[in-house]
Order: sequence, then structure tokens, then C-alpha cells
Amino acid sequence: MRTEVGTDIEKAKHLLDNALIVAIPTETVYGLAANGRNSEAIAKIYSAKKRPLSNPLILHYKDAQSAFDDVLNVPENAKILATRFWPGPLTMLLEKKAIVPDEVTAGKPRVAIRVPAHETCHGLLKLLSYPIAAPSANLYGRISPTSADHVKEQLNNRISYILDGGNCSKGIESTIIGFEKDKILVYRLGSTTLEEITKATKTNVEMVKGSSQLEKTPETSGMVKHHYAPNTPMFSLDDLNKLDDLSNCGFIGFDSINSNFNTAHQFILSNNGDLDNAASELYRSFHVMDAREFERLYIEWLPEKGIGRAINDRIKRAIQKTKT
Repeated sequence: MRTEVGTDIEKAKHLLDNALIVAIPTETVYGLAANGRNSEAIAKIYSAKKRPLSNPLILHYKDAQSAFDDVLNVPENAKILATRFWPGPLTMLLEKKAIVPDEVTAGKPRVAIRVPAHETCHGLLKLLSYPIAAPSANLYGRISPTSADHVKEQLNNRISYILDGGNCSKGIESTIIGFEKDKILVYRLGSTTLEEITKATKTNVEMVKGSSQLEKTPETSGMVKHHYAPNTPMFSLDDLNKLDDLSNCGFIGFDSINSNFNTAHQFILSNNGDLDNAASELYRSFHVMDAREFERLYIEWLPEKGIGRAINDRIKRAIQKTKT
């Protein structure tokens, strides 16, 4: 199968209508899309990504009304957050109606829904009579793609078409939340910050703790410990030993050069210390530095606030792959 890269939305629609899979741009990362009503098409996502069938997908909709039409109950806080953050990088986990195939949710009763904020993606969704099921357009566990080139690196000859919408503006996946009585539960940190959610709802926000059971049967996307990882072994800067030979090692830093490493071996996420800019560059830094085939990569933690929490979450998971 030859993988074509192009900007033809009508072609992407035709392929999706015919139960084929297409890589599409969103504001977060590129997604691997299929007709979210078609079980045969959804199965092709799992096969192309080599994704475990136990790991649920996210459904993408053209607007909030379409999204909420597929779930049984919509809490008041969900309506508030949809008004504030949709279209945008926020995913809600709600009890599904029967129209949502079990293959989307890995047989679980709740479905993850969101309305993406990307002009090309939104234009495609408006042409379709169904939502799009779309996890990140990469091989399972590998670096998420934020450009069409990143998708082709990993999925060339595995899918027929990549709809090129330029570089993703956010660069970090959506935040995934659920609702429990008087709390909002966060299943995955992402581009919508905890501070923004708390401010909009004036409700307690609580992280869902991981467990070995959730590793085997995750409630939603992004709940496995090691993920989003380059092939090059990655370590925290905290792991740096003064006796280590760093001559063939790379460094990914937040806003300044590190004197322990060759200057030419460094990738700085944001020269002016902007966390949003750092988020948009994170996965690109992984791709660029992985391609240089260093012996090891070192990375520093970012400030644990705002989107910095989501960036640190992705760093932690990439490092975890090295340690397992």
C-alpha cells in the first residue's frame, strides 16, 4: 500500500466513507481516523497502529450537540466545559448510547468524546454523517506525530492517505476527564490545564491514580505507564552521573543550554521560557533527536504548573519505557 500525503478533504471523506483509515490533523496531534460507526473500519485502526484491543478510542465530532447526542446523561459541568472549551483539546468520558460501537470503547460503558479545534479537521467533520474515531497516528507506544512527515515516518505503507493540515498548534494530546458526583476526575493530563477546568466549573479536580489493572484494561486513552517514547533510551537530567561519557548524548532543555553537553547536541523547547511553546515543540524534539541516533537522550523537567504538568507527564512516560 502506497501512502499518499495531500490536502484533499474530499478524498479523505471518500476513503472514510468506504471503511478505510486516514491520518488527519487536529490541534493536538495527528489522529488515525476511521468511521466511528463502522466496526470494520475501527478494527483497521488497531491493526495499523498495533494497538491493543483493550485500549479505547476517542470519538471526534463536528459540534457539542452531535457529541452529546451519543451519550445518555450530560452533567451540568460537562455542558459548562463544552461551552468554554469546545472546539478544543478537552475530552469527556460519558456513558454511551447503543449507537456507539463497543469496538470504540473496548467494550466499556463510557465513551470518550471531543470536538477538535482545527480548521481542516473541522471541515472534514462537517462533510461526514458520522463521528471520527481517532487515536494518535503513530505506532502504539511511539512518539505522537505533530506533522504529516511524522505520520509518514511511522505509518508509511500501512495507511493509504495522510491529510496534511500543517504542524499541530498545541502539540500535546487532549485532557481527558470524567464526572463523579461533586468531582471532576482527570484520566489524562493534556492541553487543557487543571487550572482552566477548575476556574470554569468551580469544582474539585482530582487525578485518577494508575494501577496494574488500569494498565491491562484502561478506562480511556493515555493511561499506560510507558508511552509517547523515542527509540533512543531517554533519561531525566536527575539521572546524570558526573562520570558519564556524554560525547554521544543529546539533551532536550526547557529554555537554556546545558554546559554538560555539546551545544550542537541540544534542542531547546522555548528560548523565552513559554510553556505553551514548549508543549508545541515537545514531540518534534523527540522526533528530531531520535533521528540523530544518540547513545542516550537526557531531558529536564519543566515547571509543574499549567501545561507544564502535561509536558512532565509525557516526559515521565517516555523515560519509563527506558526503565522497563
